[in-house]
Amino acid sequence: MIELDQVQKSYQVGDRAIPALKPTDLTIDTGEVFGIVGHSGAGKSTLVRLINLLERPTGGRVLVDGENVTHYDAAELRAFRRKVGMIFQHFNLLSSRTVADNIAFPMKLAGIYSKAEIRSRVAELLALVSLTDQGNKYPSQLSGGQKQRVGVARALACRPTILLCDEATSALDPQTTQSVLRLLAEINRELGLTIVLITHEMDVVRRICDRVAVMDGGEIVESGPVTDVFLHPEHPTTRDFVFESENIDREELERDFNQASGRILRLTFRGESTYKPLLGHVARASGVDFSILSGRIDHIKDTPYGQLTLSLVGGDLEKAMAEFDAADVHVEVVR
Repeated sequence: MIELDQVQKSYQVGDRAIPALKPTDLTIDTGEVFGIVGHSGAGKSTLVRLINLLERPTGGRVLVDGENVTHYDAAELRAFRRKVGMIFQHFNLLSSRTVADNIAFPMKLAGIYSKAEIRSRVAELLALVSLTDQGNKYPSQLSGGQKQRVGVARALACRPTILLCDEATSALDPQTTQSVLRLLAEINRELGLTIVLITHEMDVVRRICDRVAVMDGGEIVESGPVTDVFLHPEHPTTRDFVFESENIDREELERDFNQASGRILRLTFRGESTYKPLLGHVARASGVDFSILSGRIDHIKDTPYGQLTLSLVGGDLEKAMAEFDAADVHVEVVR
């Protein structure tokens, strides 16, 4: 659906060109939810704004549905942008217009819809985002979560095929964040939209995304399926995000490891193996004793997973490793 081919962006400051995005290749598949993670200044917002050409690339090509949109003229850009909805961090609603009028606004701007079509579409979208009884209210009368739902409805008004979410949950409390993420997941399933979601929160990616790219210093430093990137991060920036999302204090973890004896392993379970009583079986089969140093069980989108860090002493360690391998458990030797 979306392909960036050596796309780059720099800004001219005086006589210097300051790079915001280094030459980047990226492919986003039709119908997937793709996350872009990075700290402030990493270049993620610049990358997303290049997709709908709110920013013009300094070099490279942006292809959408196989078409090179980089050199579109003004008329072509207007038609193209109707296919790309955008949700903003701070809602960007028009305070002087009602909820219904905010949702109708892009359809009126497009100039290709009748009044009857606009009324029908607004009613349909209000129902989709569970705000049917809020159409005549003004943004100031809504909660933050309701405002963002209006933003979602407005972004869908012209029936886009791509939805860009720029820190769409950063201004919301955790409970409201979860409700908005559930709404986006529902929209992705029911409408088949391709969603590109930028955030600095790894937990948001874990809840909704299929694949993720991690950015640092204007470039993508790691990418892949969320299960791989989240459970087995390779780049230091990715590891920082994962530890932050799990509230892991690395210094405390290291102290725990230093106090433990024997071999230290980190086990990763996915899918049904997450719930199997494997440790008891391995202990009986190999004669090892184990202590659990840390662990978690949760979901990455719809996939259950578990990670346990164990210290193993005594018995037949090689036999234990073979049993874990036979059960299709990923084993990382920490020490």
